[in-house]
Amino acid sequence: MTQKLLHTCYRIKDREASLKFYTETFDFKVMRDRRFPEHNFDLIYLQVPGSDFELELTYNYDSEGYTIGDGFSHMAIGVDDLQAQHEKCKAAGYETTELKGLPGQKASYFFVSDPDGFRLEVMENKNLAV
Repeated sequence: MTQKLLHTCYRIKDREASLKFYTETFDFKVMRDRRFPEHNFDLIYLQVPGSDFELELTYNYDSEGYTIGDGFSHMAIGVDDLQAQHEKCKAAGYETTELKGLPGQKASYFFVSDPDGFRLEVMENKNLAV
């Protein structure tokens, strides 16, 4: 039986801020934007070029925000230029850690938080074996 990872869903409180983070700070593309105003929610599906995996952003019109569980840590994305992406995230004003490395290894990743507090681990494509 063939199985395929399809998407991860994040519930968001600010539709425009979340879209700006994923599409302007990173290269996510909106694949589908399904609006259900009569039911007070939208579903926005994003992908990075070259990947079939989607990030689903669920925007509930009347939500004041959500609590991220303490068992969830992060989602990861690979980029071609780690240093440039690090600077872009910091310049955009997002909560961004310094470059990090595993014990005894050179810096090869950092974390950045989206507007809802979901952390994204950013790794250089050539160093994906963290």
